[in-house]
Amino acid sequence: MKKIGLLPKLIIGIIIGIIIGKMRVLFIVELLATFNGIFGNFLGFVIPLIIIGFVAPGIGDLGSNAGKLLGVATLVAYCSTIISGSIAFFVDSALFPSFLKVGSLHLDASNPEHALVSGLFKVDMPPIMGVMTALLMAFVIGIGITAVKGDAIKNVMNEFQKIVEGIIKVIIIPFLPIHICGIFANMTYAGQVETIMSVFARVFGIVIILHWFIILLQYFVAGTLGGKNPISLIRKMIPAYFTAIGTQSSAATIPVTLQSTKNNGVNEGVAEFAVPLFATIHLSGSTITLTSCSLAVMMLNGMDYSFTMFFGFILMLGVTMVAAPGVPGGAVMAALGLLDTMLGFPPELLSLMIALYLAQDSFGTACNVTGDGALSVIVNRIAGHTLKENN
Repeated sequence: MKKIGLLPKLIIGIIIGIIIGKMRVLFIVELLATFNGIFGNFLGFVIPLIIIGFVAPGIGDLGSNAGKLLGVATLVAYCSTIISGSIAFFVDSALFPSFLKVGSLHLDASNPEHALVSGLFKVDMPPIMGVMTALLMAFVIGIGITAVKGDAIKNVMNEFQKIVEGIIKVIIIPFLPIHICGIFANMTYAGQVETIMSVFARVFGIVIILHWFIILLQYFVAGTLGGKNPISLIRKMIPAYFTAIGTQSSAATIPVTLQSTKNNGVNEGVAEFAVPLFATIHLSGSTITLTSCSLAVMMLNGMDYSFTMFFGFILMLGVTMVAAPGVPGGAVMAALGLLDTMLGFPPELLSLMIALYLAQDSFGTACNVTGDGALSVIVNRIAGHTLKENN
């Protein structure tokens, strides 16, 4: 099983969960619900640690790598992420109601009127601090690292980041298929799995189309500023797109992204600075996926939402997901605290969001990576360079 990728494991978990739910053996569903309760509580406990472990070192690293283009590149990446999420919200708000029945799904097991089975017992795991406290602490530590310019705190936070990554890789990711199995067993037992499966097949189709639209928009801007055909620029980034689908990691795709960006004529120095930076801070595809999936879940559960609420969520996503692309499922893990505090997701919905996001992780990463090439062209122009013709 270790050689099987995470997505196939999740699919296997979903299938087994549906089978268990269809068998309607209450005790097995209760056992899985008990595991889900423990796992969900543990997830709530580590969310503040994940935020500190990702955001603080990420901000610190940005400061340590500071150059004269750092501020401009960071602003370009952040604007791209915010615009992508905002476009996704408006498109989703227009399209989702046509096939999504508001209030047709209820996953809050804490409410007795909802159909989900409760666990046999609970194990409380209160977090050491609130999500907003963790976020503020991460900002303070990260900015402090850049201001002090010392290595002691930076090294401590880098090691803490490795601990958090280890928790994700050794505990959360390996047990996630069992957790997803339990969720789908419970939903099937409650007669709700057909809703989630049929709806999100169409949601994912819209998400992928949005990814492609954003890529076209990014390269239209880049091509206009760089004086080149946008389609020609995209064509040379195709190797990076498909590599990202295979690796599911912006960081692992950096060598291919860098070469493809240079092939588009970007100055070598600019490319070598911009591509690794954007691989860390530019998450347009991930933001589209998180915005779309969370909006669909909220609609299905009859939760109130507005653009003001989601715009604040998107603004914070652009910060909290810094440095997350190097970790499997890192973007959604970093976003869990925001889903909790800003959108009001209970543990059951947080777990569902993990499953939905990971099912789209490859395509979101591919969108991120391909967009990195467009943003590099824009930074290249801002730096005063023209695109070379013979790369």
